Amino acid sequence: MLARLTPLLALMLVGPMPAHAQSDDADPFATPVGALAPENLAQERPAPPFDLTGTWFVDLDATPSSWRFGPPYPELTPAAQAHFDAGRAAVAEGKVYRDDIGQCWPAGMPLIMTRVWPIAMIQLPTAIYMISGFMNSLRIVYTDGRSHTHPDIVVKSFNGESIGRWEDDTLVVDTRYFVDHHHWMDQAGVAIPAGDQLRILERIRMLDDGRLEIAYTMTDPEHWIGEWKSTKYFNRVNDVDIAEVQCLPNLNENLPSTRSESLVD
Repeated sequence: MLARLTPLLALMLVGPMPAHAQSDDADPFATPVGALAPENLAQERPAPPFDLTGTWFVDLDATPSSWRFGPPYPELTPAAQAHFDAGRAAVAEGKVYRDDIGQCWPAGMPLIMTRVWPIAMIQLPTAIYMISGFMNSLRIVYTDGRSHTHPDIVVKSFNGESIGRWEDDTLVVDTRYFVDHHHWMDQAGVAIPAGDQLRILERIRMLDDGRLEIAYTMTDPEHWIGEWKSTKYFNRVNDVDIAEVQCLPNLNENLPSTRSESLVD
């Protein structure tokens, strides 16, 4: 019994550990094999249809606000509608509603993908590592055949756990297990929260013109009805590198949105 509990105790002490490539009925307490383990990297796999390695920036040609995931917005639940209305009322008064990002809470998925900062991607056979210029937020998409971590032991996060698989010319990514506090789908004048029931499906394709297309289908029954869909396009930016970033609350005190007279909580 103790041997079976040891991985769980280590998980609680040091944070999330990725599960090894496994079937849905595999033992959730089995010793994990990391995405960078030589034996995992050396496994034979079909060649992927494209390589995401590079630095990408969301396409803003249509409008400077193309990075946002709405409007249109889905039908909100009463709980989310209350936040939405409060956010609109704050903007009308020249204030900001719950500026968690300005106070250094992580922006989380899906905002880190499009929040007008470049995002660097490194694709390996077992995983795709993404580092956003926005807060240096790290996202890992595992492509080594593993399943999602068992819900009894998963450590939820702002970016969730992303598991990817190749379907013909498309990378399909299923992201689950989000935190349910200080996490927003949109907070730039429109306050729509994201909760621990959030699930994001992405269908990622490389277009003939070299752009990246990501079609998002997002569900969160706590906060909206049905599916919230949005498609984004990204361009390569070969003259940009990701620099180190620190978000320090004391350095943000000069921002109007972090001052008490401008912040609605």
